[in-house]
Amino acid sequence: MKFEMSNKPLSVFNFSSLTDIVLLLLIFFLLTSQFVIQTGVKVKLPGSKNNEQVTPSRFVITLTADGKIFLGSNEVTLGTIPLELSKIKSQIPENNLIIRADKSVVINRVIRIIDAAKGVGITKFTIETEKESF
Repeated sequence: MKFEMSNKPLSVFNFSSLTDIVLLLLIFFLLTSQFVIQTGVKVKLPGSKNNEQVTPSRFVITLTADGKIFLGSNEVTLGTIPLELSKIKSQIPENNLIIRADKSVVINRVIRIIDAAKGVGITKFTIETEKESF
């Protein structure tokens, strides 16, 4: 049996394998770009026109409408916040506190959280909002 070998250039390039790879990369980046550290506590965040993406942080405090306070996913009281924040700060030297407050929370509670965090040495604060659509 004799096989033919040709050294002719290909007239048509098959793009099917290239498009498969590009599609898989696109799906991968779309899925992984949406992962932001979120706590399991559901709150209705206040709206903002100029919403920016929050950088992930280990310091996330959530204030719910019924008065509960969560540090990450652990429920804490206002008096234990400085102790809990100092524990985390000793392990991870971050300096940004993200506050996820329900839109019905009184501003005085947010100020008390900020004061407690300043006492530990945290100087940057981010209040998380939702993008308003107009």
